[in-house]
Amino acid sequence: MPYTFTTMKLMMYIGNDLIDTATLEDERIPIPGYLGEFKRQMKQKHRELILQASKPPEFLVTITSTTTTKSKAQSN
Repeated sequence: MPYTFTTMKLMMYIGNDLIDTATLEDERIPIPGYLGEFKRQMKQKHRELILQASKPPEFLVTITSTTTTKSKAQSN
């Protein structure tokens, strides 16, 4: 049975500036708190920058690539 593996990234922007990114595990995205943990870490890491900015940070999840394999075991 074919398995599709999707690579996704969480990106943090302040205004038009890309501040940080994190690679996500697509299977874990539906788990409550998974994305929130990354967002909290990014906000803590860039706290000073956020305090100086006139706008709050914005977060965006994007698909960076999709790969289909013959079985799930081959994608790991």
